[in-house]
Amino acid sequence: MSAPKKTARRSLLVTSAVLSSLALAAPVAVAAPKPSDSPSASASPSATPPASMSSVGGARLGRPGTQVNLASGVPVLPKDVSARSWIVADAESGDVLAAHNAHWRLAPASTLKMLFADTLLPKFPSDTKHKVVPADLAGIGAGSSMVGIKEEETYTVHDLWLGVFLRSGNDAVHVLSAMNGGVENTVKAMNEHAEELQALDTHVVSPDGYDAEGQVSSAYDLTLFARSGMQKKDFREYASTVRAKFPGQTKKGKKGKKTRESFEIQNTNRLLAGDSDVPVYQGIAGVKNGNTTNAGATFTGVAERGGKVLLVTVMNPEKPEHNEVYKETARLFDWGFKAAGKVQPVGELVPPKGAAQAKPGANPSGEAGGSGDGGSGTTGTGSKPVAGAPAADGSSGIGIALGITGGVLVLLAGAAFLVNRRWPLPDLVRRRTRP
Repeated sequence: MSAPKKTARRSLLVTSAVLSSLALAAPVAVAAPKPSDSPSASASPSATPPASMSSVGGARLGRPGTQVNLASGVPVLPKDVSARSWIVADAESGDVLAAHNAHWRLAPASTLKMLFADTLLPKFPSDTKHKVVPADLAGIGAGSSMVGIKEEETYTVHDLWLGVFLRSGNDAVHVLSAMNGGVENTVKAMNEHAEELQALDTHVVSPDGYDAEGQVSSAYDLTLFARSGMQKKDFREYASTVRAKFPGQTKKGKKGKKTRESFEIQNTNRLLAGDSDVPVYQGIAGVKNGNTTNAGATFTGVAERGGKVLLVTVMNPEKPEHNEVYKETARLFDWGFKAAGKVQPVGELVPPKGAAQAKPGANPSGEAGGSGDGGSGTTGTGSKPVAGAPAADGSSGIGIALGITGGVLVLLAGAAFLVNRRWPLPDLVRRRTRP
């Protein structure tokens, strides 16, 4: 396709996205009632998907069962996917290539931390320091995943976000929530942000995704959170970090000298870090995994291959095999990359409500702390590590963010939301191959 035709096509798609955002201000009325307004909000999610679910993104996404437009030349979906709900979407165009119970409200586990990060990342510069007090760590659920934050120790916001993204640390979530005015205020902000993103299946009770009565989301909504979060440079870089150094506890030596060593933390996203039975997925760049008693295993991932960027969300596989959520995600990614450009979409990832409220001069990088620097580098630092090489702070897996090329930038409600435009994913994902 010639350059003029590409430009015209992208312009039409962007115009369509903006117009659809105006039309989608209405789906709130026809979507399923929000959990907080529902008489059964305190009840556990049903054992089977409702006969009718939210229609946000398209009527077919509200139907139970698998939705896909199979035709000549379109690969058949993998048969060994046991998840209660899943979705495969084009991250750039927003096209939903296939889905299964996309709007089924289920417990989200720590994938909800994507919404937490998307809500709070812009509020604190990464070099902000905070001394942890006992109240900051109050109310953390029993058996929570922790990064190892200690009372009376000082951490930077950069440290805390590494704890959230890599170790899914509920202790880091609670400290950041305390900095944001407390858990209650943070939950309120997250629910408001979910509504702005048109993630109408979501009701937040606990900011860390810990099982809580009435706390639900959906594969569709989790994919919206990932897509929104990945607009932000620092979100992309934290999500793609494989390992990093985290501050330990201050200790006194024999002569009374205080020292504070660090320890290594590794990302629990197995498609990014790999495991004995799961290889690193080619082109993977995040995003977030979770696992709780009510939710089972949940995962949202983003990957790039052959010029395509896809988002896949998988919730609660029924197969009890080790790392099953990653194996099913990888199979759906494989299908998506083969089907992209051949399969007709069954719906779309809607833009935020404020998509039509463009504000000229908004920060195109979406970086926390209000930096207008859309260039590359490690989150919160001025360093520019080579992809796969350790950064100055000991982190690795954060590659040089590539320049954005082509497409049109749509500025939305004071933030940058990219429609049909390449995200500057860390260069690392372009060089990785399966072991």
